[in-house]
Amino acid sequence: MRLEEYWGVGPKTRETLVEELGNERAIRAIESGDVRTLSDAGLARGRATRILRRATGGAGMDVLATGDARSAYKELLDLAVEHAVTQRAADRIRVLTPLTTREAMTDRLVDVIAARDAWATLEESDRNAVLDAYERYDERDGSEHAAVEAALALLEAGVDSGPFAAIADLEPERLEEAAEALAALDGGRVLEGADEELDRLRSALGTVEDMDANALELIEELRDDGVRDVAQFRDAFEDRLLAETDVTIDQVRSAMPADATDATDFVGATLRTLRSDLTGAIDEREVLVASDLKGTLAENRDAVDRAVGAVDDIALHLSLARFALAYDCTRPAFTAGQDAAVSVVNARNLTLAARDDEAVQDVTYALGDHGVDDVPASVNAVPGEERISVLTGANSGGKTTLLETLCQIVLLAMMGLPVPADRAEVTPVDSLVFHRRHASFNAGVLESTLRSVVPPLSDEGRTLMLVDEFEAITEPGSAADLLHGLVTLSVQRDALGVFVTHLADDLEPLPPEARVDGIFAEGLNPDLELLVDYQPRFDTVGRSTPEFIVSRLVANADGRGERAGFETLAEAVGNDIVQRTLADARWSEGEGD
Repeated sequence: MRLEEYWGVGPKTRETLVEELGNERAIRAIESGDVRTLSDAGLARGRATRILRRATGGAGMDVLATGDARSAYKELLDLAVEHAVTQRAADRIRVLTPLTTREAMTDRLVDVIAARDAWATLEESDRNAVLDAYERYDERDGSEHAAVEAALALLEAGVDSGPFAAIADLEPERLEEAAEALAALDGGRVLEGADEELDRLRSALGTVEDMDANALELIEELRDDGVRDVAQFRDAFEDRLLAETDVTIDQVRSAMPADATDATDFVGATLRTLRSDLTGAIDEREVLVASDLKGTLAENRDAVDRAVGAVDDIALHLSLARFALAYDCTRPAFTAGQDAAVSVVNARNLTLAARDDEAVQDVTYALGDHGVDDVPASVNAVPGEERISVLTGANSGGKTTLLETLCQIVLLAMMGLPVPADRAEVTPVDSLVFHRRHASFNAGVLESTLRSVVPPLSDEGRTLMLVDEFEAITEPGSAADLLHGLVTLSVQRDALGVFVTHLADDLEPLPPEARVDGIFAEGLNPDLELLVDYQPRFDTVGRSTPEFIVSRLVANADGRGERAGFETLAEAVGNDIVQRTLADARWSEGEGD
């Protein structure tokens, strides 16, 4: 395959990659999803990531039918990347895409769930040891030595199931021998600390070189010590060498010249000979030690190769396991046969959970031929099996958050990852249409929105429609007609979908395959914040709650004139309701005290 055939690789990008990597290496980097190699070659990391997503999961990226769906996908990846144990694992997470077969989704889920369960059982000290080993692995840019150390840390921690099984039968003794050999070698050079004799020779050579560089000062020091004749000078020089260089007396005496003309000549010749002798001895010893170390590596090469090959894959699964644990994610079920459904029990929105928002409320919801036959006590009824719902209710009631939560759960399931819910059932879809509310009221926005959300319904395959306040982009009358048409088209095309709107009354009659659900506000708390039950009530039209908002405005009015204005609005929405709301809020405050 030619480089230009990959999505996003034009002539300039090809020229950069070929110049830095060569054609074959560039192709291998793309096929293996190697973000680091491409970015090191000069591509911006974001561009490299986009190229690799398309190269390794182009069909999966086609599932994301709208810009908002793609944004939600990227937000999920960003959350997962925060739990990556290495930079390589982070790069691999960034190129994960929705998978296109249930088999692939299930296979990855099995690995990630196994990794999650294994990681959850470890003591904190063992977890820290593994993370420290991966940190060293990252710092050393994935070297063989760091990979073997990471494998040893995993074995010592006792992680041997699921994706960790790739190293479970490796013998720690062999890996330890290999680790010592790898720690001692840098290319063909033997590093300090690997061999005592080699270290002694190198230390002696260093001292001799220092003496040679300061030979004149050495001679003056010997003379200052009272040395007068040749014999005394020779003995004093010999004593200095034996005391400071850790060389033998035989090495010193064999290096001393017999025909030196003066002290300078004598000292210089001796030190040059010692340098030469020590250098030769070092080279000879290093060859011998390196040969032994390479032999040790050869004996354990299979174990090293298996460790190196497995450590990156384990890092990916471990990172995803940590993500799943952080958000208490569980394994979703995929619908059987031709049944189509999306159902969640006690689902949590990851965006809110990532902010540590204590006000996050679990939500139960379902569309289609789901298997939810029991629901938490907080839910008013078992949801029906309508494939389409029209979601209504209070402003700031969590309708958009519910759409986002369903989008997150379907995307995670299709990427083969656990989902933030106690239970979930998902039908993989061919097109995910997620449309957030965009408050731009003009013909251009309306046309672009329709071009975005309608074509997926016209294509073959299953579509999930998650559309938020369609009426925000055109006048209410036309919006109601168009929204009714979208609901009808979704029903005709056997799609699943949730349409958020404040125009439910204008959509009647809906097709029998669609229902209306509602979210309700329940009043104000003592801080005059809106109290909302975010759990939708099925087959119930939710109502906006202007009286609660007006109540808060009356209570917070600055000055008599402003208060009088808001009290006029209170008369319009029902002054008795406003006063009762404020009284309830004050009573709640007193009860809390």
